[in-house]
Amino acid sequence: MMRAGVALLVSLLVVPVVHRPMAAALAPANPDTVRSNALWEPPKDLAHRDLFYGPWGARLKPDPQVVYTFVGRKSTGTNPGVVVRDPQGREWHVKQPPKSGNHPEGPVEVVLSRVLSAIGYYQPPVYYLPSFIMKDRKGTHQEPGGRFRLHEASMREAGNWSWDDPLVKGSRPYNGLLVILAAFNSWDLKQSNNSIYDVQRNGRTERWYMVRDLGGALGDEGRLRSTRNDIGKFESRGFIDGVSGGYVEFDYDGKRPDLYRRKITVADVRWATGLLAGLDDRQWRDAFRAGGYSADLSDRFIRKIKTNILQGQQLTADQRAMLQGKR
Repeated sequence: MMRAGVALLVSLLVVPVVHRPMAAALAPANPDTVRSNALWEPPKDLAHRDLFYGPWGARLKPDPQVVYTFVGRKSTGTNPGVVVRDPQGREWHVKQPPKSGNHPEGPVEVVLSRVLSAIGYYQPPVYYLPSFIMKDRKGTHQEPGGRFRLHEASMREAGNWSWDDPLVKGSRPYNGLLVILAAFNSWDLKQSNNSIYDVQRNGRTERWYMVRDLGGALGDEGRLRSTRNDIGKFESRGFIDGVSGGYVEFDYDGKRPDLYRRKITVADVRWATGLLAGLDDRQWRDAFRAGGYSADLSDRFIRKIKTNILQGQQLTADQRAMLQGKR
């Protein structure tokens, strides 16, 4: 009897500890906030955001008048490029146009980076120069310009993130990001383009998830043959096909089509296109001007993007018919 009483007393003391939900004790105080903040933060001053110089401002922009010192050749990606250092000692990664000169990535990347950063998605400091002067072992000469990405001291690269990462997958900012990329016909959805940075800001370290190399857009997406920075192809593409079973169907043929199949709701689309709709005409023109586009060409791109935005804003849950814009 005494032994049974002792066992009962021990069980009463131990059971509450054993069955305490450890996962809940170790989880963040607000998981939804953590999932959102890894990719995105609310743009509180959207109407006043500068889409020409971007979130990093004019103070970090590359100087087109100085001589850049050659450091090395760009070792990844399909487009040529160089790593250079300016007279201030800052390191720049320059993505240059292909030798043919047709449909370069750099301008596209700058435009999309400006738009994403304006509506709250994290982006590194990127700028566009049509040309620059470089000094290497062959002497000092002019080089074709392109996208200049700064190696910023406050940002430390911490690897890549997967589109299947449970930290962000399925969150509203994650689904919204996919919607926005589809609106720009961004087809190069691969893990190597998704970068993680540890960023020093406001006296603390924050971890940012971002889609960094955005040049595969504003053209025609396809698994076998894709184009970028091609207004004719971009104007001919659709955006949304319809709604089925509560999920939006997209006119998308790029990499990782599984990310769009029965994953994104009407509410996701309306939220994402609502962010884009918050940009005014001046901001849209400034984003394309930042990428070196002429006024006439940027107007055509903007007109098509606004058509996609309007289609997303007008989407309703009971729309099942094929929508305008499908090829």
